[in-house]
Amino acid sequence: MSIDQSTHPGETAADLAAVAALLEIAEEIGITPLLDRAEPFTVEDVAAAAAAPTRNCAEFVNALHAAGLVDRVGESERFLPCPDMADRRYESGYVLWAMNANRPYIENAPEFLRDPGEATRKYDRDGRWVATSSRWVGSQGFYPRAFSEIVNLRPAKVADLGAGAGGLLVHLLRTLPGSTGTAIDMSAAACEEAGRAARRAGVADRLTVVNRKIESLVEDPSPVRDADVVHAGFVMHDVVGDPETFTAVLRACREATADGCRLIVTDAVPYVPVARERAFSALFTYLHGTSMNVRLPTEEQWLDLFRRAGYTDVTSVPHRMPGGRMFVAGG
Repeated sequence: MSIDQSTHPGETAADLAAVAALLEIAEEIGITPLLDRAEPFTVEDVAAAAAAPTRNCAEFVNALHAAGLVDRVGESERFLPCPDMADRRYESGYVLWAMNANRPYIENAPEFLRDPGEATRKYDRDGRWVATSSRWVGSQGFYPRAFSEIVNLRPAKVADLGAGAGGLLVHLLRTLPGSTGTAIDMSAAACEEAGRAARRAGVADRLTVVNRKIESLVEDPSPVRDADVVHAGFVMHDVVGDPETFTAVLRACREATADGCRLIVTDAVPYVPVARERAFSALFTYLHGTSMNVRLPTEEQWLDLFRRAGYTDVTSVPHRMPGGRMFVAGG
């Protein structure tokens, strides 16, 4: 019996692995921006971005072309990213998160199994790969739904907790020209990048960047004051381990924000048994619980925590990302 090479799982896995590796190389040499825009580029552009010899860069572009990740523009020496590049990057993001962002946990698994506390103190993840893989997965896994929800609310002010490099807020401010935003993050490097991103996008006059921990809102909620929307993407699970602090943060947000403010929290629930979600959800839950000391609340526990903080209208919506949920709270 012949095997259909186009649909056999082995070939699907091989294709995903190869694409993920090639896109990871592209990220490492600094040419991701060339692949994420629908504009032609040349080998010389790649060489300039990578600060590498043109001859060597031509070999890599040839590999991208052979893999179907870039297309030649006619008979010219210009190339365009493949039409489904966004899908390819999204899929590769899961491989990158699982294998690179969590590399210390995988390589030192025996130590984490024997003494999780000591191993957690000893090993930590590479924040760059955490941020990169989150961006790749988030591009289709959870950002679009939150973005759409916020845009539909037409807020005058948006506060983003754990905003990272400010990508979501910058995109929102470009879409909502009458709005302002506040990016709050504990990483000074991320805050600096958020400021640079805002300047590049021409929205720096409408974005305030605050270098603080989310927990600091309990004592000083001024960064979220009068916000119409408060968003938090995959950061609240780091706070929820202390239910009292988590509730205090939510109450601070509720009391300081504008009337009718909506709280939009994107996060994960543990060990989802649904076939589409179960494998990645299992890995996400296990690594967070054993290597990061983060116990994910169940969907009902999340909802109950929002209600305890005084929110009376709370809904939960599944994400494309397995195990991901978007909680929208108001009232």
